[in-house]
Amino acid sequence: MKLFVGLGNPGSKYARNRHNIGFMALERVAEDHGFGPWKSKFQAEISEGRLGGQKVLLLKPQTFMNRSGQSVGEAMRFYKLDSTDVTVFHDELDLAPGKVRVKAGGGHAGHNGLRSIHEHISPAYDRVRLGIGHPGRKEMVSPYVLSDFAKADADWLDNVLRGISDGAHHLADGESGKFMNAVALHTAPPRSSKEPAKTDTHPKTTVEAVPEPDERSTMQKLLDKFK
Repeated sequence: MKLFVGLGNPGSKYARNRHNIGFMALERVAEDHGFGPWKSKFQAEISEGRLGGQKVLLLKPQTFMNRSGQSVGEAMRFYKLDSTDVTVFHDELDLAPGKVRVKAGGGHAGHNGLRSIHEHISPAYDRVRLGIGHPGRKEMVSPYVLSDFAKADADWLDNVLRGISDGAHHLADGESGKFMNAVALHTAPPRSSKEPAKTDTHPKTTVEAVPEPDERSTMQKLLDKFK
């Protein structure tokens, strides 16, 4: 069994916040893959289903961000899971909006949700880092992450969520490379074959054949003509 954890804050007030992109990712997976209804358990909202060959529990802690680890720890103990069975989906200031990266273990980089999970289950879990960009100054970080996504973010956000949903079964099966490929098909699609090909800036030189000079005499040309 795999435990997919989305980070965010509970309640409609925070539903569209940048900080809640982890919740959004799990909600999209649950909807697209026919997971069961959300239920209250482990100080969280949970939904069960299957992805690929794995049974997966989706978990959205309802403890507020800085106590997320309490909920994750409860679920792990109940199902007798290891921290390596856990994948956490969270907002990432250090990635540009629309960028997605998978990471195994490592530090929490000051993220309050990850810090709490570190304290309760250790740092040895996987993360899906969902880029939201940085506001530019440290003192602006809190109001930035607790603000809703802008209307201009709608397209890239939907592409990211669709890519995550499409690749979720690969992630459950431990195939992070295939998961990233599925995300990339939505966030960085290949160039259409209908697009004009790039002009060759170094065209090949062609050499035209030059006819040899005719050195026959006028009389010889005349005689050859009536052969």
